[in-house]
Amino acid sequence: MSNTIATDPMRRRQVVIIGSGFGGLFAAQRLKKADVDVTLIAKTTHHLFQPMLYQVATGIIAEGEIAPATRVILRDQRNARVLLGEVFDIDLEKQTVSSQLLERTTVTAYDDLIIAAGADQSYFGNDQFAEYAPGMKTIDNALELRGRILGAFEQAELSNDPVEQEMLLTFVVVGAGPTGVEMAGQIAEMSDKTLKGAFRNIDPTKAKVILLDAAPAVLPPFGEKLGNKAKARLEKLGVDVRLGAMVTDIDDDSLTVKYPNGEISTIQSQCKVWSAGVQASGLGKILADQSETELDRAGRVKVGPDLTIPGHDNVYVVGDMMAVDGVPGVAQGAIQGGRYAADAIRAALKGHTPDQRKPFSYFDKGSMATISRFSAVMQVPIPGTKKKFETEGYFAWLGWLMLHLVYIVGFRNRLNTFVNWFFAFSTRGRTQLAVTEQQVYARHALTELSYLERLRLADDERARAKKALEDRNGTA
Repeated sequence: MSNTIATDPMRRRQVVIIGSGFGGLFAAQRLKKADVDVTLIAKTTHHLFQPMLYQVATGIIAEGEIAPATRVILRDQRNARVLLGEVFDIDLEKQTVSSQLLERTTVTAYDDLIIAAGADQSYFGNDQFAEYAPGMKTIDNALELRGRILGAFEQAELSNDPVEQEMLLTFVVVGAGPTGVEMAGQIAEMSDKTLKGAFRNIDPTKAKVILLDAAPAVLPPFGEKLGNKAKARLEKLGVDVRLGAMVTDIDDDSLTVKYPNGEISTIQSQCKVWSAGVQASGLGKILADQSETELDRAGRVKVGPDLTIPGHDNVYVVGDMMAVDGVPGVAQGAIQGGRYAADAIRAALKGHTPDQRKPFSYFDKGSMATISRFSAVMQVPIPGTKKKFETEGYFAWLGWLMLHLVYIVGFRNRLNTFVNWFFAFSTRGRTQLAVTEQQVYARHALTELSYLERLRLADDERARAKKALEDRNGTA
């Protein structure tokens, strides 16, 4: 089943945006009063505030508070509509975008295209690791991990084997960037405070949390000083931080780790979290195949000063998909890139030509990472200098809370998040500890269904080929 959404010559300029993350959503909102029609195509129904996924995974907040429905956000923007579907092709010559939802394919024409498809978790060529160590990029990931974490405690409660209990109560987080640090800190706090006294056969406070990274430092982008502060705080929480530790293999119940001195060790653990790398959307390769576009090692698109690709000044790439020196893969980079692209389109409506565009300039508002209750690190550039203001502890934690509240979409979501934070941080209780079997195993079931579907299609193809051969032989 397919349908085509074409551009009527009598209609307004058509702007297609791929992705409902920070880059895509802020670009769409920036075009609210522009004389254009905006079509936002996304593979999920929601706008995800990805930096707070770890709080969903550890039961602090509900997923709905950081993932409001995109079409509800844009319902009052009369020049915008939302299409659900995963984009699988972009035709630069015909200026069309093809997306698919179930068996329905939709082709959408554009005059201007903003690609903000984001990035996926990277396993550095070991995609089989995903089965045993989910990433932290989607709501599905967070809910699955919440089920795995809490499920590990439940399984340990049922066991009377000390060796099995130790394996179940050992949690391993791979990657010591902001997500890994935040995840490790929250698992440690949940084990030590929230679940204390809730079991009879095990002591949750005895759980082990191990943070691994092949790099020699924690939070490398924050510098040595803040990295060491974060490491010290994690160790105070009881987290075992192991640096220079490269994961070489993962299975159901263990990880194999190689250290710089050549030593190889095995960690027995059923619950693993992967936060070690990112890989840009595969749409970048589609662009590279049709133009002179170049990609970096992570698959990000090397865009021009105006965030467009070579030979196509109406195709913008923003957010985690763009490779621009000095622009980190954080929300602010996506927001500013999306707004820049929208402003360039608005300027074009007034007759401005591409050569009149000012180059994209990123305004660094600083970086933050929370470690635990009342503890975070903050790094903010000092205007007019090359220096940065650095701090850690309680005030950095308050700053993190306030900044993230600002960027949560919707007053009600902000209020609910604030209330959940208040109770979580004042009583150490967590309201979102419900898990279901489907949350843990649904991804495996979907993978199996996909595999069975591929087998069915292959059987159908063989049957058609066999019948065609028989018809030819019969004719002969």
